[in-house]
Amino acid sequence: MDSEGSTGNRDGLIRPPRLRLAVLDMVGTTITDDGRTEQAMARALIEHGVEPGSTRFESMLGYARDTMGYSKLTVFTHLFDEPRLAESANKTFELAYDELIADGGVRAIPGAADTIAWLRNAGMKVCLATGFGRHTQNMVLESLGWMGEADLSLCPDDAGRGRPYPDMILTAVLALDLDDVREVVVVGDTSSDMLSGVRAGASSVVGVLSGSHSEATLRAAGATAVVPSIRDLPALLEPRAARL
Repeated sequence: MDSEGSTGNRDGLIRPPRLRLAVLDMVGTTITDDGRTEQAMARALIEHGVEPGSTRFESMLGYARDTMGYSKLTVFTHLFDEPRLAESANKTFELAYDELIADGGVRAIPGAADTIAWLRNAGMKVCLATGFGRHTQNMVLESLGWMGEADLSLCPDDAGRGRPYPDMILTAVLALDLDDVREVVVVGDTSSDMLSGVRAGASSVVGVLSGSHSEATLRAAGATAVVPSIRDLPALLEPRAARL
């Protein structure tokens, strides 16, 4: 007899395992900050000698937009030649972002809290993952009253590398004691979210159109499905939810 979650069936058909973990991106997927991430990035560039409006400034900010979802330190390391400058710019970004969200500008995307509740009621674990540092992630979660909403929250520092690498997803699999990475659904709004899910071996990699990247970009990066918003996730996942 096949064990619970096996892809084998008596009728000989191969079916995917039940989903037992949802790894959800934050900004652009479960929360919105009305462009504050980009504003903080711009401030960090300016305070580190990049002339606003210059070709260099626009090129660097364009790279930051294209790599939304990456570890912010990784982005600054690419933009600045010296590690010391990259670390300083990252610190400036974090301080600027803290100031920018102090006015309550970070809020849940409609349906996000209900979707998280649905996932947990369906027997799935939930991990909130981000490209922010730990301090910034905690500031965001606290501002939303979400510190206890998920089973786990992860940032690049917790896992070794951020997106597009699979480290955070695999760290969640180990921390939450899953048997099989195919029991994971990864949800995000950027190509780096999709790439990290594909590289981790998740069986479902779902793009949402509430954030940075288009459907074409998400599918090109490996999305197995694309939905308008996080609120559409339950209808998509119902057939494979872990609920017994």
